[in-house]
Amino acid sequence: MSVQSMSPNPLAKHFRQPAIHFKLPSGGKFWPEGSIDLPLNGEIPIYPMTTRDEITIRTPDALMNGESIVSIIGSCCPNIKDAWKMPSIDVDATLIAIRIASYGQMMDIDTKCPNTECNHENRHSMDLTGVLDTVRSPNYDTPVEIQGLKINLQPQSYFEGNKTNMLAFEEERIMSIATNDSMSDADKNRQFQMHMEKLISINIEIITAGTASIETSDGTIVTDQKFINEFYNNADNKIIRKVRDRFDEYAKKMALPKPKVSCEECNTEYPVEITFDYTNFFGEAS
Repeated sequence: MSVQSMSPNPLAKHFRQPAIHFKLPSGGKFWPEGSIDLPLNGEIPIYPMTTRDEITIRTPDALMNGESIVSIIGSCCPNIKDAWKMPSIDVDATLIAIRIASYGQMMDIDTKCPNTECNHENRHSMDLTGVLDTVRSPNYDTPVEIQGLKINLQPQSYFEGNKTNMLAFEEERIMSIATNDSMSDADKNRQFQMHMEKLISINIEIITAGTASIETSDGTIVTDQKFINEFYNNADNKIIRKVRDRFDEYAKKMALPKPKVSCEECNTEYPVEITFDYTNFFGEAS
């Protein structure tokens, strides 16, 4: 018996279902209103990737600007309504959860033994659930205090955090200009200054996005991002350095653990880093 196209799809009950549920490191804090539908128990459902998602994750241009990551998070985490606005502290954990939901908790990692007398190519199986359990959000409650100011920081959104790709690009451009012997000194200087200005501007934008508010000594609290950006563009460099140092502290606390493995050839023990080379990270488990 044929099924009319206007009828409910009899295959609907076989559509993908949530494979796991997990709690975001942020606990739902720092998410702008309307960007997430957080269940009462704080656990969001994670669906396996579709074939479309797997193709999307392998598109280099989309990876560079973050579009593919946002698309996959939206597909696999329907409770996340706007992944561009998700706090950066939740991104890695969410991607690990999607990987587990799609291919299971074990992931093979290829490494080279650091023992120069060995250099054996090893393959180890890593349990990602253990990694996911260790991801924690830093404490953003303590402000940076300097020169009579209290600077309250916050996680950047994924959109702002993705600007680090732009930083890397500008740094590469500056290096290529410096080593380009075919350019005149005047052209080099002009191009160098242009890209240096972009580099500085992006840096200030990233710091601004990570600042929730600045309180002055008279109790005035400034939250307007335009005012904060103008302040950083004109602030004493000691202030910028102290804010960056705090962000560096947070980055270390958010860093994924480096589990230790042993070389199967010489038994040398060494740590391995879980990197988000998305083509490999989301490759199908063996």
